[in-house]
Amino acid sequence: MQIILLSGGSGSRLWPLSNDARSKQFLRLFPDGTSMTQRVATQLRDAMPEARLTVATGVAQRDAVLSQLGNGTGIVTEPSRRNTFPAICLACEYLWREGCSEDEVVVVVPCDPFTGDAFFNVVREMAEAVARNAAPLMVMGIRPTYPSAKYGYVVPGKKRDGIYEVRRFAEKPTVPMAEKLIEEGGLWNAGVFAFRLGYALTAGRKFVDGMTMADIRRNYDKYPSISFDYQVAEKEKSLGMLSYDGDWKDLGTWLTLTDELPQHFYGHVLTDGHSKNTHVFNELDLPLLCLGTENLIIAASPDGIIVSEKKRSENVKHFANELKTRPMYEERRWGTYRVIDRTQSAEGFCSLTKRLTLDPGCCISYQRHSCRDEVWTFVEGMGEFVLNGERRPVQAGETIVIPKGALHALRAITTLTFIEVQTGCNLVEEDIERFPYEW
Repeated sequence: MQIILLSGGSGSRLWPLSNDARSKQFLRLFPDGTSMTQRVATQLRDAMPEARLTVATGVAQRDAVLSQLGNGTGIVTEPSRRNTFPAICLACEYLWREGCSEDEVVVVVPCDPFTGDAFFNVVREMAEAVARNAAPLMVMGIRPTYPSAKYGYVVPGKKRDGIYEVRRFAEKPTVPMAEKLIEEGGLWNAGVFAFRLGYALTAGRKFVDGMTMADIRRNYDKYPSISFDYQVAEKEKSLGMLSYDGDWKDLGTWLTLTDELPQHFYGHVLTDGHSKNTHVFNELDLPLLCLGTENLIIAASPDGIIVSEKKRSENVKHFANELKTRPMYEERRWGTYRVIDRTQSAEGFCSLTKRLTLDPGCCISYQRHSCRDEVWTFVEGMGEFVLNGERRPVQAGETIVIPKGALHALRAITTLTFIEVQTGCNLVEEDIERFPYEW
C-alpha cells in the first residue's frame, strides 16, 4: 500500500509565522515540539504500518519535509504550484517509476487535518474497500458540526455492504445552502481518496502520455490546474464513500489554531498577569511585553509582526501580496537559518546577514555562487570546511572568507552555528550551483 501526503499552501493565513517555505503544517507548536505534518505522518504510520509514505510538495518546502520526516520519506516536488489533480498525478507517476505495480492501492491524505486516530482507521478501511474491488475510487465524508462555507460537501446516497454511494458534490456553498445540504445528510468533503495506482495513471496520462518523468516536469502545465474532485471524483460513476463521525478541524487560521493550543505564550513573552484570551508567538530574540491585552493574536517573527483582534485575524490573507517578502526564516534538511539584516545602497550594492545552525552530522552541499562574496564567522560548535577541494577543521571563533566563484562545503561535527554575511549585487537563494562531494 502507498500513502501520498499532500503538502502545499502559500503560508499566508498564519503570517508572519508561516511563509512559502514554512507553511502552517510545518509550525512546531504542539506541546511535544512537533508540527501538523509530523503528527499526521505518525498517525498514518500507526494506522497503516505496512504502507510506504511519499510526500507531494513544492520545491520550496522540500527541505522542511526532509527535516521533519527524515530521509526515509519519499518526496516528489511539483515544478510549479497548481492544484490537487496534477499533484496526485505527478506523485503516481513517481511511484510507478519507483517500481510500484498498477494494482497497488494508493491513499491520498492532506498533511494538515487535526483529528483523532479513528480518522486514519477510516482511511485504512477506504484502502481495504478498493483492495476488495468494492469501488474503483473511494472518498471520505466528515460529519459536519456546523454549516460551514469553508468546506466542500458530499451528499451520500444508498449504503450497500457498508459503503455509501455518492449522490452529488457541492463546492464551498453559502451558509444557508450548507444548512440545506446538512439537512439532506451532506458531509464535509475530507479531500481523502483511495484508488489503485493504475486508476490515477490512466486519468493523468490523458495529458502527458508517453513522457519520461523529466518530460512530465517540463510539461507540467499540460495538466489542468484543477482539483482531483472536479477532474476525477465527480465524474466517476461507481464512486464509493465512507464517513467519519469524530472530531476533525482544519487549523488553517489563527482562530482555529489557537483554539487547540494548550499554551497562550510562545517564545520570549512577558505579561502583567492581566492578559485575557490573548495568544502571543515571539520568534525574535527581543522580549515582547503584553499589558492587559484582551482577545488578541500577537505574532512576531523575522518575516514581520501582526497584532489583531482574534475575530479579525482571518483577514490577514487579504494582505498576503503586500506582506510577501523573501522568507526570513527557513527549516532546511541540515538545520535552520534566519535573516538578521539586509541592506541595499542607492548604487545597488547589497548585503545580507544570516544566522545558520547545522545539526550534528549534517552538511551544506559543495557549491559556488556567481553574484556574491561571503564571510562566515563561527560562533558555536565544531565542523569541517572545504574550500576549492581543501578540507580543514573549523570551530567557534574562526572567520572564513569565500570569494564568488569559490567551491565550498561545510559539515557539522557538533551543533554548528555561524554568521554569514553576503555582499554583492544580486543576493538571492537561486544564486547557487551544486557539485558532488564525498565526505
